[in-house]
Amino acid sequence: MKSVESASLAALTASDLSHLATQRIFFGHQSVGDDIVRGLRDLMASDPRLKLRIVESAAPQLLTEPAFVESHIGRNGDPHSKAEAFRTIVDKGLGREGGIAMYKYCYADVGPSTDIARMFDIYRREMNALKSKYPLLRVVHITIPLTTAEPAAKGWVKSALGRATARDLNRKRNEYNRLLTQAYNNSDPVFDLAGVESTRCDGLRSELIGSGQRIFTLAPEFTTDGGHLNGAGRRIAAAHLLMALAKL
Repeated sequence: MKSVESASLAALTASDLSHLATQRIFFGHQSVGDDIVRGLRDLMASDPRLKLRIVESAAPQLLTEPAFVESHIGRNGDPHSKAEAFRTIVDKGLGREGGIAMYKYCYADVGPSTDIARMFDIYRREMNALKSKYPLLRVVHITIPLTTAEPAAKGWVKSALGRATARDLNRKRNEYNRLLTQAYNNSDPVFDLAGVESTRCDGLRSELIGSGQRIFTLAPEFTTDGGHLNGAGRRIAAAHLLMALAKL
């Protein structure tokens, strides 16, 4: 696992690192975002080349110097609350002043009754409105994180009881991620967190096959509870986020 993380960091040039240190970045998130921020701190502790100023604040407009500003936004299970919270933060000054802004949904924002098409439509309308209103703002889109899949027998029991399985919910998350990447891959920066989470250390994808579809899942070696990132997972996710931001 260490080699994957090291290879990701090695791809960052001195120019990339210098560029990152001059940016003002806002990252809205919940618990998996906390894992990624911890991963950033882990990387900084192990690689002296990384000199990010990480600040926890929901008021990035008050900071006058470059920083990686992070904050919880909205409520898990209510994705629209996160879109509204992100818009409010951007409207307070970050959008007008410019910089990089992004937020992520959580795997917990997708439930059995979630209408994925509507969820993405709300996100797209909100982001397109912000980009139109604030031409200096650079928005980074992030795919929804995944979970591991429960054992087949447990999944069968859940299905028999009429309960949603991890396979069912990951299928929905995969669908949202497909809509997001199709909409923005050719126009805006996209950080494919789900792609990072499902790519194992040997380069193969953690996946299931259902109804002829590939359903990507969180690689078991990156988690201890099936949803949040462990030490290896958070460092690898953080390294890939830095690589995405360095290209902006």
